[in-house]
Amino acid sequence: MAIDAPSSPSAQPWSDRLRHSTVILIAAALALSVVVSLGELSVMRAATVFLCIAAAALIPWRLHDNAASRDDTRRVNPVESAAVAAVVAGMPDPAVLLDRAGRVIHLNAAAAQLAPALRKNELAQFALRSPEIITALRESIATTEPRRTTYLDHVPVDRWMELTITPVPVPTSFGGADKCMLMTFHDQTPLRRVEEMRADFVANASHELRTPLAALSGFIDTLQGQAKDDPKARERFLGIMHNQATRMARLIDDLLSLSRVELSAHVRPDTLVDLLPIIFQVADGLEPLARERQVEVETHLPETPVMIAGDREELLRLFENLIENALKYGASGGRVIVSLAAAAATDGTQEIRVLVRDFGPGIAPEHLPRLTERFYRVDVGDSRSQGGTGLGLSLVKHILNRHRGRLLIESVPKQGAVFTACFPQAKTAAST
Repeated sequence: MAIDAPSSPSAQPWSDRLRHSTVILIAAALALSVVVSLGELSVMRAATVFLCIAAAALIPWRLHDNAASRDDTRRVNPVESAAVAAVVAGMPDPAVLLDRAGRVIHLNAAAAQLAPALRKNELAQFALRSPEIITALRESIATTEPRRTTYLDHVPVDRWMELTITPVPVPTSFGGADKCMLMTFHDQTPLRRVEEMRADFVANASHELRTPLAALSGFIDTLQGQAKDDPKARERFLGIMHNQATRMARLIDDLLSLSRVELSAHVRPDTLVDLLPIIFQVADGLEPLARERQVEVETHLPETPVMIAGDREELLRLFENLIENALKYGASGGRVIVSLAAAAATDGTQEIRVLVRDFGPGIAPEHLPRLTERFYRVDVGDSRSQGGTGLGLSLVKHILNRHRGRLLIESVPKQGAVFTACFPQAKTAAST
């Protein structure tokens, strides 16, 4: 089988130029032929003129090709290449590459999620409104030196972010060098949460643990001493010691649960769960406590599933705290009502509301704003006697924050209290 030899690379441009110049050469030949036939020009001179026209028709095409190739080279900015875009897109943290004017050249998906207002070829200062970011960016652009700053992002939940601005030398289209600004964001929220938990533990938890530890130590000394041979005293002291140990275990459990929720507060759950089985499971589990306090638990719930995006274990803990509080502190009312309803939120969107109502003594208005603070109690003595840790409603608030919900508290003294957990309605549930 014969294979045609490829045409010479050097001959190919000439054939293209001849093809493009055909019309010009034909027109020149016809015009010169007419002039020669009229006797206005000799054949030799006409041939010379034709050669000049042919050269002029061919040479400009070559010059134009070189100029076009140089223009194409200039238009392809090395920084805007696909390779640079791929590097920025592959960075694990939110990253934005800016030019010296502060315009966005590339950004990855994490940066677009962190600051949805960021747009390519637009100034980053318009999308990042934090004063700390703008100040650091201006200083880095002016001095071409690295800058580092931390700031607090309040939307959608409080997050501590660390921003690093690094000048990056890049080549230009003309063979020189320029500097772009690489902005990287690192989430410091988990570290801050751990620090807050450590401070809370030192300031509050240590105080809460001191009382049961002192009681345990005193009773142990008593049992080892004068009550060693007294069965009745020993039985009574062991019961008290068991209650104190249970209180310490519950306090530690609440602290660990609060820590886990706070560390993941900025990550919204995306698993669809049905609220009804969760509420029924909590109500059934608290039935012994209800019988002990002589309280009837009524559930007014729909028959069809009520779906929300949530974490099942955290929701169990949330409703357990709300219903258990109603059974303990509203027991004098004799009944607790758990109901569910759909309602419109303040922004017009639909939300699911779970109401836990008791008919006890109620809560004074001055206490309502502080009920979700850690270790805050309306009545310290009564709370401790009921086995409370002062962390239950704080845990409820943080779980709702992670689910992008809210907690409503209404109470009138001597008329009971209503605690309402509000959740955004799942899109699939809203559409069915």
